[in-house]
Amino acid sequence: MNKILRKVKRAWQIMGQVNRERAVGMLEFELKELENIFTLLILGGFVGMPSPPAPIAIELLPLLEREMAVMLNRSDFAQDPVGALMGILEVD
Repeated sequence: MNKILRKVKRAWQIMGQVNRERAVGMLEFELKELENIFTLLILGGFVGMPSPPAPIAIELLPLLEREMAVMLNRSDFAQDPVGALMGILEVD
């Protein structure tokens, strides 16, 4: 009986761990999407959306440092999409 209880307890712990990992994954995805929305709101003028007033946008630019780096990397890959694909696939 004691052995069965330990197995049930272990199975319960595993299910809890799996659910926590799924929840963390969903939160990470949501954070990335919120960062994308924030970037779009601040830099929306590049895609035809109304932009916030310039002083507010300039104050918020330091918060966009990582997004700007990602945007520049993507624009570099846009010039050479085959090279980007080969880099992802790690083909030498």
